[in-house]
Amino acid sequence: MQDIDGLNGSLLVKRGSATVLQVSNGAADTEAGTVCTPDTRFQIASVSKQFTAAAAMLLVEEGALALGAPIAEWLPGCPRRWRQLTLHQLLTHTSGLGHWWELTGFDLTRPGTAEEFLGLFAEVPLRTPPGTTWHYSSPGYLLVAQLIEQVSGRRYADFLDERILLPLGMEATCAGAPPPGGAAHGYQRGRRIDVEAFAAMPGAGDIWSTVGDLARYTSAFNADRVVSPSSREAMTAAGVPAAGDAGADGPVVIDRYGYGYCLGTLAGRPARFHPGDNPGYHALLAWLPELDVTLVILSNDEDANVDDVLRQILPALTPGP
Repeated sequence: MQDIDGLNGSLLVKRGSATVLQVSNGAADTEAGTVCTPDTRFQIASVSKQFTAAAAMLLVEEGALALGAPIAEWLPGCPRRWRQLTLHQLLTHTSGLGHWWELTGFDLTRPGTAEEFLGLFAEVPLRTPPGTTWHYSSPGYLLVAQLIEQVSGRRYADFLDERILLPLGMEATCAGAPPPGGAAHGYQRGRRIDVEAFAAMPGAGDIWSTVGDLARYTSAFNADRVVSPSSREAMTAAGVPAAGDAGADGPVVIDRYGYGYCLGTLAGRPARFHPGDNPGYHALLAWLPELDVTLVILSNDEDANVDDVLRQILPALTPGP
């Protein structure tokens, strides 16, 4: 164990099945006096999107959804300007939909339900013609979750539990409302911040998990125990260009986007990863294929600098002598 400057949360580095670094620092709940541990559950924010994509691909494998067909085939009453959008476009952020802030007056402290939000968002024109340009869009992943619910006949959180989380033994992981115990509160400038309704909107950033469960998920995904080999290849293919989204001068650089995964580099090495940011939380889950290194960073401090944390642990990412 060692201290990591600027980390209020938990961190795990694994090479293959071996743990090479595990650190937990800071408070999980300042009022209760609880500290962060490897078992503390955090909001993983947009790291959730790889789970959403995997759930959708399970339905594609069954023939219940199709990547290239208009989503109106499965969503009765789909708004006119969305009728020709495809699952592929939603998963790759090429649908033309914008992000949260495209909706004038959007208040993340009072977002309403996913259905209410999407109803309002349907009045916002597409930023670009579908299939032409990459624009990061969490609302697009809300639509994916709606597709999953409509086709499966199950609540999104229940579908995840039954088809992914429980079969993999991810007992500390859940979607939706905060778990009843062992969860870290989020903090912003030292003050607790709660945006539970926003964080629980399904599909975009609604999962709570631990560093150990996320490493377990990455191992299972790589071993084709989440989706089929062909689905895994489709999800992690070097898809649409998203160059420069994470900047070019930090330790993490996004080049392209697959289905719920960023493809690029971490510390100059090829990597598959996804960052996450919800009010009060930061997250990063990454895998470096050349080294078979899995990295998980979960923080409940919105002011934390993940790049600074990464720079401190770079030696743990490379093989020893």
